[in-house]
Amino acid sequence: MTRGTGGAGGGGASRGMSEARTRLLRTATEIFYAEGIRSVGVDRIVAEARVTRATLYRHFSGKDELVLACLAGADDGIRARVAEVRAGAETPVGRVRAVAGSIAEGVRAPGFRGCAFLNAATEYPDPVHPIHRAVVAHRKWFAETVTELLAEAGCLPAGEAGRRFVLLRDGAMAAGCLGDPERVARTFLGGVEGILRAEL
Repeated sequence: MTRGTGGAGGGGASRGMSEARTRLLRTATEIFYAEGIRSVGVDRIVAEARVTRATLYRHFSGKDELVLACLAGADDGIRARVAEVRAGAETPVGRVRAVAGSIAEGVRAPGFRGCAFLNAATEYPDPVHPIHRAVVAHRKWFAETVTELLAEAGCLPAGEAGRRFVLLRDGAMAAGCLGDPERVARTFLGGVEGILRAEL
């Protein structure tokens, strides 16, 4: 957040603050995902990130802004992963399957605790709260992306197919941390194949 002012001293201070911010975000992201947001105070984040409270408040105005930064990082990561798997598939149907496969991989991953955005929405249900709005914005992007992919694959009406895909994905996110992740992943992938068969 802080720009260097020039010279070795300014650059070193900037790097130090950048490293502290990175530690804060990494630590907060891990703890919020594992334990929830509202149950974790800034003192815990500061202690585990090995920074001072003053350092935290130099980077973030408060806990809400820290949560928003964590969600922005998660959003960036998901967008990058979707772009990566899309680029690696050779056909439109293959791109749909690649995105679905990436979601299934996430469900099977060790430490999976559902969707960070859905989890945040349950803790911040007020639709005007900035954190809730960040969740809605991410979900809007995801729904539009899968609808676009399904349209390219020839699934019509694409809007309906996209809504079915998102609902299947949401179900997998919820069930994946409650039941057998492998079975949930297989069921989700089977559901996506059902959308492709029904709509093509």
